[in-house]
Amino acid sequence: QLQASGGGLVQAGDSLRLSCAGSGRTFSNYAMGWFRQAPGKEREFVAAISWSGGSTGYADSVKGRFTISRANAKNMLYLQMNSLKPEDTAVYYCAADRRPAGWGNSSYEYDYWGQGTEVTVSS
Repeated sequence: QLQASGGGLVQAGDSLRLSCAGSGRTFSNYAMGWFRQAPGKEREFVAAISWSGGSTGYADSVKGRFTISRANAKNMLYLQMNSLKPEDTAVYYCAADRRPAGWGNSSYEYDYWGQGTEVTVSS
């Protein structure tokens, strides 16, 4: 029901835009988030956005470089990633949380998950 796309192989300093398409249900009243998992590491929070888009949050490691946004009319979620670093290399997952307000930064709070899209940043 969530399909992430847009990953790829890029060089340090480049940009990528990840997309997450919802299907089968509307996610317009869900908080949405992006998480990532690097090889050998646990899944970690990247960014999240409230259902209205009025509130966003970021991990310290990506603050100022990544921007999360959503288009509820299209049932879409985005993550604009600028100034990419090798340490951003990971599989990126989008997720949806049924909370009525705000957003969460723990993977346990999310109810639906996409399959992941791989981002590799070379130095």
